[in-house]
Amino acid sequence: MMRLCALLLFCLGLSAFSVQAEATQYPSVGYHRMTFLDPLDLQPMKALAFYPSTGRPHQSRFGGYQIAAGEEAKIAMGRFPLLVLSHGNTGTPLALHYLATSLARKGFIVVAVLHPGDNYKDHSRLGTLSNLYGRPLHISEAITATLGDRLLSPYVKGEQVGVIGYSAGGETALILSGAHPDLQRLRNYCQERPQDMDACKTQGELIADRDDLGPEADPRVKALMLMAPLSLMFGRQALADVHVPALIYSGDSDKLVAIDKNADALARKLPVVPDYRLLAGAGHFVFMAPCTPEQRQTMAALCTDAEGVDREGIHRSLTAEAARFFTRTLGRPDRAGWQTAGH
Repeated sequence: MMRLCALLLFCLGLSAFSVQAEATQYPSVGYHRMTFLDPLDLQPMKALAFYPSTGRPHQSRFGGYQIAAGEEAKIAMGRFPLLVLSHGNTGTPLALHYLATSLARKGFIVVAVLHPGDNYKDHSRLGTLSNLYGRPLHISEAITATLGDRLLSPYVKGEQVGVIGYSAGGETALILSGAHPDLQRLRNYCQERPQDMDACKTQGELIADRDDLGPEADPRVKALMLMAPLSLMFGRQALADVHVPALIYSGDSDKLVAIDKNADALARKLPVVPDYRLLAGAGHFVFMAPCTPEQRQTMAALCTDAEGVDREGIHRSLTAEAARFFTRTLGRPDRAGWQTAGH
């Protein structure tokens, strides 16, 4: 019996070690403000980088959100895979702060870009070709800027880059991985569903403000996480050059981005079969951070979920699965003091 107990304790110890090695956890998160030039007009654009920290946990008030990160907190020693986040049309990356900080605690550097001309303060590029093709250039520029950043560059594994795209950010992420938008598909969709006021504000015709732009892939991007992705412009042929693994989440009650023409169709047509998770009863905004009382008053539609939908529970599951997905596809961080094969 004593031998059996010892054996069980030994096995439990191995199991605990295995779980710990699989889910690296850092005590806190820091954030770092970044500014670099928009490749479209060479005007300054902004991003926030979230990174693993060894300091004490902090809470910061930023852009109306309470964020579990401290500005310029001490960065953990090691080298970490890089994830770049692209928000939806007229949105803000801060709406996904819970995902950025959770992934940072698990050993990733997460750079959240504010897209010029298509954010909560500035809609000037909405419905234009410069927005469709410029947003991926913003993400590529953010990757380059991070690799050259005075604080972050020594800690980034530049060969291990993933992109997280929410809503229109999914479209952005797909272009970065080799997809070619088919503008005729948008026209056809808007003829069929003119009531879709989000995708069809310009009746399916994008304003041709820049004839010098087109889809540009970034070979540094090795994995995609897409949430409620806007992807109706991509047929099977348009996706033929996308050969990176993808994790896709969508709500089956999304009233803003129709899943039959977007997430469902995308999951069927990607050359590399994705990991597709459909959330029962969830709407388009379930991926956004839980709202404060003030936000519930000013933007109730973004804050209210259907009966029985647990937004915070979905977030816990989603962040855990995102960490496993990116660890599997990009690798674990190289922690200071132990750099062995497979880590």
